[in-house]
Amino acid sequence: MEEKIKKALNKVRPALQADGGDAAFVAFNEETGVLQVQLLGMCAGCPMAQFTLKEGIEKTIKEAIPEVKEVIQV
Repeated sequence: MEEKIKKALNKVRPALQADGGDAAFVAFNEETGVLQVQLLGMCAGCPMAQFTLKEGIEKTIKEAIPEVKEVIQV
């Protein structure tokens, strides 16, 4: 499952990297469907980070992997 998630995460990483940020896989709880990611670089302190997390990262990953129910930042 981790490899599937990382592959889906790689789809959004170029857009994050273009703005000087990035996102890294931290953990996935298969029981709850919660994926933990760490926002890096410019994304870590950006006021739009929560929007990027929910509308960019979460949306893309949930479409690719229905087992993911929520993406949270750690």
